[in-house]
Amino acid sequence: MRDQITIACEACKRRNYTTTKNKRKHPDRVTFRKFCPFCRTHTAHKETR
Repeated sequence: MRDQITIACEACKRRNYTTTKNKRKHPDRVTFRKFCPFCRTHTAHKETR
């Protein structure tokens, strides 16, 4: 049930993290606030395809 997704920084558009999510409970794209090592700050990271 859990699918692996990639999340990318919204500021620099780099794909930094991979995680899993339950697509039954969260069918839309998720957004996390995580540390971007390229921007060197906490930014919003959005799910990519």
